[in-house]
Amino acid sequence: MSSKVYFAKAGGREGMGPVEKVRLLFERAGFKELIRENDLVAVKMHFGERGNTSFISPAFVRPIIEKIIECGGRPFLTDTGCLYFSSRSDAREHLIVAAEHGFSVESTLAPVIVADGLLGSDVESVRVNLKHFDTVELAGAISHADSLIVLTHVTGHGLTGLAATIKNIGMGAGSRRMKLSIHDSVRPKIDLEKCDMCLSCVENCPQRALSSGEAISIDKEICIGCGQCIAICPKRAISITWRGNPNEAQEKLAEICHAVLKNKKSRVGFLTFAIDITPTCDCWNYSQAPAFPDIGYLASLDPVAIDQAAADLVNRSIMIKSPRGKTLEPAAPDKFFQMTGIRWERQLSYAEEIGLGSREYELEIVGE
Repeated sequence: MSSKVYFAKAGGREGMGPVEKVRLLFERAGFKELIRENDLVAVKMHFGERGNTSFISPAFVRPIIEKIIECGGRPFLTDTGCLYFSSRSDAREHLIVAAEHGFSVESTLAPVIVADGLLGSDVESVRVNLKHFDTVELAGAISHADSLIVLTHVTGHGLTGLAATIKNIGMGAGSRRMKLSIHDSVRPKIDLEKCDMCLSCVENCPQRALSSGEAISIDKEICIGCGQCIAICPKRAISITWRGNPNEAQEKLAEICHAVLKNKKSRVGFLTFAIDITPTCDCWNYSQAPAFPDIGYLASLDPVAIDQAAADLVNRSIMIKSPRGKTLEPAAPDKFFQMTGIRWERQLSYAEEIGLGSREYELEIVGE
């Protein structure tokens, strides 16, 4: 059975600009029915790493918060701490970065709460009995919320190829133990013949796991398999060495997503922004130039359908250029694979297998 995905094209006209389109999507997708009077509504998003500028703007977040408040809900903005060393590694620093990027009660009408607590120990266990996990640890504030609205910025990703709703929830709502488990199946490998010792990987490794001497070396005891060095290497000299099945990390993301949604049947809405589509995600401390023109905004009650629709819209778009400056063929069928070298479809097919939603969808255009 197909699911409904609502789509509004980027840009706008007088009386129907981007912010108004976001309000319209909230209404047309039926999000009002998800929220009861006095519900605590978690709005899961990414506040961006310090130095990054491509995250979802507070200007888009405020109309969503206004709609939630109109429904009688009590919204809060939320995300979890990073596994690796960054400016978001604990709740105090995370809140400072969120404030620097404009996320405050004054700007959005909602407070920011780091969902897994000060040091990532505020977690709730949920039994799922699936392929990789019997029990999943979730960030407490997301697990305990009555309703959930998921705001996702579509990008490429060095580990999952496509970073969209399932990656946003699976990586961003799980505990540190879950994040470690996802990254455990991946380690980088350096092709010394291709490497020109530019040191980009050494300078950008969030764990300081790479070092330079006569050649680049990786301390595999420190490496967490985040994939950032793979994405940043201009010579493609770093590739993935998978431990076991290369689809394992994506399947684990889907299982964590399953745990998040388990106690929120008919209480979750998904809104996706296919704008500023960069080759790498918003966890980086800078933003690469967008690889595509802005496409638009999507809303759905189905996390699988909205990810499939977003991927299809991007793949039908014309890529401006790759992250390494090489102009790519407009007709190439899989733009995310071209950007990242990662096959990304398993996160969607497995999510469909475990009952998260359908890859079949009907796209309804709104705001014309």
